[in-house]
Amino acid sequence: MTVTQQPIHRRRPAAVLTLLLLVLAATLGPTPSSAAETDWWNPVARPAADSRIGVTGEPFKGTNAQGEVRGFVDAHNHIMANEAFGGRLICGKPFSEAGVADALKDCPEHYPDGSLAIFDYITNGGDGKHDPDGWPTFKDWPAYDSMTHQQNYYAWVERAWRGGQRVLVNDLVTNGVICSVYPFKDRSCDEMTSIRLQAKLTYDMQDYIDKMYGGTGKGWFRIVTDSAQAREVVEQGKLAVVLGVETSEPFGCKQILDIAQCDKDDIDAGLDELYDLGVRSMFLCHKFDNALCGVRYDEGGLGTAINVGQFLSTGTFWQTEKCTGPQHDNPIGGAAAPSAEEELPAGVEVPSYDEDAQCNKRGLTELGEYAVRGMMQRKMMLEIDHMGVKATGRVLDIFESESYPGVLSSHSWMDLNWTERVYGLGGFIAQYMHGSEEFGTEADRTKALRDKYDVGYGYGTDMNGVGGWPAPRGADTSNPVTYPFRSVDGGSVIDKQTTGERTWNLNTDGAAHYGLVPDWIEDIRLTSGQDVVDDLFRGAESYLDTWGSSERHKAGVNLAKGSSASASSSESNPFTSYAPGRAVDGDADTRWASDWSDDQWLRIDLGSTSTVKRVTLAWERAYGKSYRVEVSTDGTTWQSVWSTTTGDGGLDTAQFSGVPARYVRIHGLDRGTDWGYSLHEVGVYSS
Repeated sequence: MTVTQQPIHRRRPAAVLTLLLLVLAATLGPTPSSAAETDWWNPVARPAADSRIGVTGEPFKGTNAQGEVRGFVDAHNHIMANEAFGGRLICGKPFSEAGVADALKDCPEHYPDGSLAIFDYITNGGDGKHDPDGWPTFKDWPAYDSMTHQQNYYAWVERAWRGGQRVLVNDLVTNGVICSVYPFKDRSCDEMTSIRLQAKLTYDMQDYIDKMYGGTGKGWFRIVTDSAQAREVVEQGKLAVVLGVETSEPFGCKQILDIAQCDKDDIDAGLDELYDLGVRSMFLCHKFDNALCGVRYDEGGLGTAINVGQFLSTGTFWQTEKCTGPQHDNPIGGAAAPSAEEELPAGVEVPSYDEDAQCNKRGLTELGEYAVRGMMQRKMMLEIDHMGVKATGRVLDIFESESYPGVLSSHSWMDLNWTERVYGLGGFIAQYMHGSEEFGTEADRTKALRDKYDVGYGYGTDMNGVGGWPAPRGADTSNPVTYPFRSVDGGSVIDKQTTGERTWNLNTDGAAHYGLVPDWIEDIRLTSGQDVVDDLFRGAESYLDTWGSSERHKAGVNLAKGSSASASSSESNPFTSYAPGRAVDGDADTRWASDWSDDQWLRIDLGSTSTVKRVTLAWERAYGKSYRVEVSTDGTTWQSVWSTTTGDGGLDTAQFSGVPARYVRIHGLDRGTDWGYSLHEVGVYSS
């Protein structure tokens, strides 16, 4: 879920409601079909009154000559967001057993003219007034700039599938704080209750589509729970649907005055429940700092409003510090948000922030690291978008130390300097659904890295996510989308999409709903070239590569654990031992510490010669800024296999081509502090 902010005019709702909604703006009987029986892609029966698809031709199946699946991947969507935030913030449903007229109707309070569409006028400006009628006229919605109405009607998703999409990640989403203050709701604000309901309804939507195709398992919308199943679905020419979670307080892990409101048992129980629901990817934090991690800030006045919201919810404002590397969080900025700031207690003001201190002081907490490792144990994929760079850096350190590939950036909300680290791990990156020209410019910027790592690309539409979508470029542009056009594979013809009495044209309507994704991809081809579309067409393969590699991951055997160790020196302490063996005893709470001088070393005897490819170093606060990893087969002749002059402590991973070694030496050259060198644990691995 991504954020946009439009000007607020004329109406001024209660300030606290405005604030917290801005935070979000930051989450019939069937009739016979005329299709021939061989047209497997057309339903046996479809409701008598329903949306048209506007696509003809058989969807492609199978794999290419290299045995790879083909197709686009939407790595970030919110099909069931209408069930979030109390059930009345996003109006309309993706499907209804009562038919399209029931599914695509406005919220009750929007009738007769939208006067009570509070969220609409906060997010879209004006007075919020609009024609509430959906089916059949659709005069005012869905629209590219309307964030309060359903964009994921099942037939529109069907059109995206028919246009070449083969993987869709449905992020189950909600926010309990927003739900609690929004005046219109019809259910509990408990986040997990909403997540469970959205998961159930996603399975219900699968059943609904199956019935059109003659029974269980016959429809094109297939929820998958492992990568092999997903590949089989894509090879059949159908849409593989993956469940994810994007919420602000997963497992109830809120923090109040920096005190966690959850524990490790809550995390284990929460991960187990989500896994049993079919969830395979998730965010750990989103918008508000929680007990697991610090967030990547929002900017300007919206950032100020969210910061106020964080204080009202948790008792703490964002805290910044100087960044230690080129990565940084979004600048908070000093723009005022008067209606939000009025809600602060007397005498409390939003802090001012130094321009050169742009990183969230809160990183990945101990509980957050426990959750990360719990996800790894369950072979789940972690979303790093919305996570501050300090937390993200630690996550990437952990994944690199374990060679775990399950990292995703699904909608352009991480620091782009992390791109190569994500690709180096085997992770997957998708870009937010920007306008075609902007999308192409960003795709070109990272093209060399995709070529280097031989990976495809994805998009994150964030539909129903209150983020804003591509505006029309205009019918008078020099290179408009010309209808009809052929799908990327060439096997289908795509014409304008019609639902009821309304026909949408990307050139004049923009990306108003999910059914216009194929039109938007054609627009990318026209504005940015075939190469970008080709990379997108490889997206499904690369996403499933990341997922499959995560499932197959096995923890490496630490050859150093319990080995004999010696050192150039050891710090003397009458109460605690800092002997060399403490760095290889398998206990993260013990450590080896050297004397307080630069040239120091720790040597590990593996007992026999093995192939060594990776060394991990968990530094205590006293870390090495410049050091080498050296290996030897005889303990006399040493070979440097990896080095750095920019060490910053934490968890380092040295990876190199496999070399035979019995002895491994960490040779410190320049300390990062006035103390010596201190290592909690050193790991040595053959993989």
